[in-house]
Amino acid sequence: MTDALFTYALRLGDDSLVLGQRLSEWCGHAPTIEVDLSLANVALDLVGQAQLFLGYAGELEGKGRDADRLAFHRDVMAWTNCLMVEQPNGDFARTMARQFLFSTWQKALFDRLAVSKDARLAEIAAKAVKEVAYHADLAADWVIRLGDGTGESRTRMIAGLDWHWRFVDELFQTDSVIETLVAEGIAVDPAALRPVFEARVAAVLAEAGLPAMELPRPIVGGRKGHHSEHLGHMLAVMQHIPRTYPEAVW
Repeated sequence: MTDALFTYALRLGDDSLVLGQRLSEWCGHAPTIEVDLSLANVALDLVGQAQLFLGYAGELEGKGRDADRLAFHRDVMAWTNCLMVEQPNGDFARTMARQFLFSTWQKALFDRLAVSKDARLAEIAAKAVKEVAYHADLAADWVIRLGDGTGESRTRMIAGLDWHWRFVDELFQTDSVIETLVAEGIAVDPAALRPVFEARVAAVLAEAGLPAMELPRPIVGGRKGHHSEHLGHMLAVMQHIPRTYPEAVW
């Protein structure tokens, strides 16, 4: 079971770190200073979550890899994040569409993970769930503002949701890792999250005056290391300094 718990913690950490890195790309480029700061803060929250999850994964693995080692010294196929978080930011609407879908799912997940039988996972989730609730509300507000705004903002939000919708199914996939941990009361059954996720998404889209989205053919594979070309480019930037100077210390 330790191997399954290592993989589960690694997935949670990879999701948060990749999305945090993506959001940090907005620094200095957001529409306003206030939005710039809010996106940077969300990115920092996600990186903080990643540090805790990856640190725990490293302890479970027992091979001397800490959070930094797992973050900066793994090749792209060893990453286990979902495909949604590695997608390019696109315009502001596409970024907020992704944040809304991911944070809505992550909020439902952490609500339940906070009562996991694994004390460490429960502690990390309980610590993060309030900030994730803020991320979800912030993104939902932007979905409503842009969806119910001008013709251009509405068009861009629909396009942003359309880009990410094909990656939603992967959030609810299960496999032997999750099934093993669900049976032990450690992991959350993804199927239990779907009604909560769909109800919240439907409510926000209705308030924004946006049409319900039809699920296209799902694209999956991130949990098994089958990533889009975008992740490799992102990691090349994120890992450049630690890999160039592996013995460097702060």
